[in-house]
Amino acid sequence: MQPTQVTRHPLDPDPIRSTKAGAVFGLGLAGAVAGLFVGGIVPATIALLLARQARREAYASGGYLTGSDWIRRGERLAWIGVMLCLATVVVATVIGILHWTGGVQDYAPGVD
Repeated sequence: MQPTQVTRHPLDPDPIRSTKAGAVFGLGLAGAVAGLFVGGIVPATIALLLARQARREAYASGGYLTGSDWIRRGERLAWIGVMLCLATVVVATVIGILHWTGGVQDYAPGVD
């Protein structure tokens, strides 16, 4: 039995990769690379917002916009950038508090 081949209607558009998918990936990568610096939060946030729009457009296109794997990878990289930025802020806050309080108290050898 031969499988039937589904033919496309001639007026249907060709499936293409969404341009926003590439932008999400690039911004997510920039956010992950610059995540240790507080400025990495900016491209990561833009990537997350753009990913939401790209997913909505891909769903509305009915399968003619592709690139969902690029969007998914870009979102993951953006979240990594956000977490690295948050970790940097927490570490800097702890270091600042320790510096402000005078650091660790050094007691004499006979003090409990």
